[in-house]
Amino acid sequence: MKTAQRFHIITQGCQMNLRDSQAMAGLLAGMGYRPTDDPADADIILLNTCTIREGADDKALGRLGELRVLKRRRPGLILGIAGCLVQRERERVRERAPDLDLIFGVHNIYRLPELVRQVQDGCMPVYEVWDRSERERPLPTLPAVRDSAVRGFVNIIHGCNKFCTFCIVPYVRGRERSVPPQAVVDEVAGMAAQGYREVTLLGQNVDSYGHDLTPRCDLAALLRRVHDVAGIERIRFTTSHPRDMTHDLIRTVAELPKVCEHIHLPVQAGDDQILRRMHRAYTTAQYRATIDAIRAAMPAGSVTTDIIVGFPGETDEEFEGTVQLVNEVRFDAVNTAIYSPRRGTPAAGYPGQVPDETKRRRLQSLNHLVERIAAEVNQPLVGTRQEVLVDGPGTRGGVVGRTRTNKVVILDSDTTLIGRLVPAEILSAGSWVLRGRAAPGVSA
Repeated sequence: MKTAQRFHIITQGCQMNLRDSQAMAGLLAGMGYRPTDDPADADIILLNTCTIREGADDKALGRLGELRVLKRRRPGLILGIAGCLVQRERERVRERAPDLDLIFGVHNIYRLPELVRQVQDGCMPVYEVWDRSERERPLPTLPAVRDSAVRGFVNIIHGCNKFCTFCIVPYVRGRERSVPPQAVVDEVAGMAAQGYREVTLLGQNVDSYGHDLTPRCDLAALLRRVHDVAGIERIRFTTSHPRDMTHDLIRTVAELPKVCEHIHLPVQAGDDQILRRMHRAYTTAQYRATIDAIRAAMPAGSVTTDIIVGFPGETDEEFEGTVQLVNEVRFDAVNTAIYSPRRGTPAAGYPGQVPDETKRRRLQSLNHLVERIAAEVNQPLVGTRQEVLVDGPGTRGGVVGRTRTNKVVILDSDTTLIGRLVPAEILSAGSWVLRGRAAPGVSA
């Protein structure tokens, strides 16, 4: 009996990359391949890369070097690289790894079965990277093999039109293109039929969904349609842009029972001069007003954000503006990062590049503040009862899940609770994790 061939996919980067990898897995599964967690057992290995920062490039190229050693030991192994790094640095990747079998971009995933067959027929390497002339091609509907059977991602808009001066995304993923609402609803309904309980609607700028559709359909309207899908219990969306966070969207999140009371709203900096140089198209006052509107509509909701420190020209005073904003807003969590120049973006050529030592000092200071505030925000949850969707086993026993406000909770319970919405008593709270137990009367 012939043993089924296996694939292994390594994913680096954001949730969009994760969803792309799930599509690759779905396409390979459709060819008869089976997944394996061990690259040594794989007949195909794909490295799905990120290029948001210089460190991401280095990580991808370093991992690629490790995989090439495996390739030399097993010449029959099909080794491929995909994702944002390929889209941005296609020739550099080819030069660094001329023995790769597959090199394809973020817009060519739908062609993966055809590209694999070309390699199997002896065409090596197969090189397929999208260019601007192909961007009008209709968005394909791709299958997915998801890691979780409880929570899953659905792409609703691809690309970005904002062109923030620090960001490479519009150059590698192209302009915004929305997925038709019925296609989104159909995918969510298919997930519900498979037993999924929670869905996250994804986009680089998810709030601008639908502006390119005829007839137009905004995110608030799409949330209402997804809300009607039977079987789905929770709905989330990410990532939002402050410029596109409307009052109608805020009201919709507050009013629809299935839509979770958590909004991730990247501010990036707390100084108006920096925001202008970043081309963010809002002021700190406008951002604060949006936060006020969110908290007025959802007093028990959570707000998280992203912040970049050390943007070109950032002075100590401008950095203190960011510190002040964090102190005032008191985010539930903050993703912090040091500014990393990306070749091809305007900010990479700006004068006043901040020394690395200064960046690191500011990042450390900000992280200490963020951690302290997060612990203070979480402490009042101790002794309360929270609804937790249990989505997997804990790494050190118990099970792990999330509240509606997207806080991670570790429960001292067994795996029979996985996939269930469980009322849980919160026993302790740190900056990033809550600990609790299933409420009395909860059983398998």
